[in-house]
Parts: sequence; C-alpha cells; structure tokens
Amino acid sequence: MKTLLHRAVAVSFVLAGLGGQITAQAQAQMSAEDKEIVAKFKAADKNHDGKLTLAEAQAGMPRVAAHFSYIDSQGRGYVTLDQILALANN
Repeated sequence: MKTLLHRAVAVSFVLAGLGGQITAQAQAQMSAEDKEIVAKFKAADKNHDGKLTLAEAQAGMPRVAAHFSYIDSQGRGYVTLDQILALANN
C-alpha cells in the first residue's frame, strides 16, 4: 500500500509540472513502466487538459485505445492518467 501511495504522489508531482528537485525526486520513485506511461500520456494529450479522448488515445496510445471503453467504465468520453496507471499497476 505504501508503494502505491509513493507512486501516486510521484506521478502527481510529475504531472503538476513542478520543476527542479521535486520532479527529480518524484521521477526517481517511479518505475520505468510508469515513467513511460506518463511520457506517452503527455505526448498523446494534445490539448493538455489531463484527459485522453478516444481520438487522442488512438493517435498516441493505441493499447489504451483498444481498451478505451473498459478504462472509461463511467462512459465519460475520456480517460485519465490515474485510470491508466491504476490498470497498469493492478
């Protein structure tokens, strides 16, 4: 449980765009897989709203797009990085 909390905090710092030492520390606590997911998510999120639509996922994260409706279980029309990381770390 503590490890998952550390990952969540690390991802939050990276996504918040906090610079310098905090981001470096946060990134150091993330797994290589999580870092890759964060980077792909940021690149795919073309309007930088913190959400991926199906079109954004199809263009930048095809594996997410293939499971989009499963990840977007509430039918909101978008998925978040937290949802993707939760599934990846499950």
